[in-house]
Amino acid sequence: MQLKRFTDLGLRILMYLGQGRAKSTSDEANLVTVTELADKLQWNKNLVVKVTHFMVQEGWLAAVRGRNGGLQLAKDASEYRIGDIVRKLEGDTRLLDCSEPPCPLCAGCGLIGALHAAHMAFYAKLNENTLADILKNPTLQEAIVKLYRHRTDS
Repeated sequence: MQLKRFTDLGLRILMYLGQGRAKSTSDEANLVTVTELADKLQWNKNLVVKVTHFMVQEGWLAAVRGRNGGLQLAKDASEYRIGDIVRKLEGDTRLLDCSEPPCPLCAGCGLIGALHAAHMAFYAKLNENTLADILKNPTLQEAIVKLYRHRTDS
């Protein structure tokens, strides 16, 4: 199974914004622009806009409009379950579609059930972690802190 680029970017955005929130107590200091996200995460700005818009609609990010506006996490990092985030970003699509093209083995096949069970186990395993858990990794913290140090360079 391979995650969509949309999901990959969404997770990176949450990690970047989550680490910034952990390092600052000021709401204004937590605000990050779409341009900064695109630059620091090295992604196309149009895709960053699309993903962040979706995440604002889901209530995961808070957007502040205006000259000094930007984005920040809407909740504490401990409230973001990774499995739930991935499921929503992925759109919870099936791993296999037996109807296109129609499969002649479909009537007696047990594969779909096994794949569905594995798919659900994947999300359950991811849900054992929150964004806060992921952000505890010292190597990740160091990488994000380096990006934040150079916020004025862009």
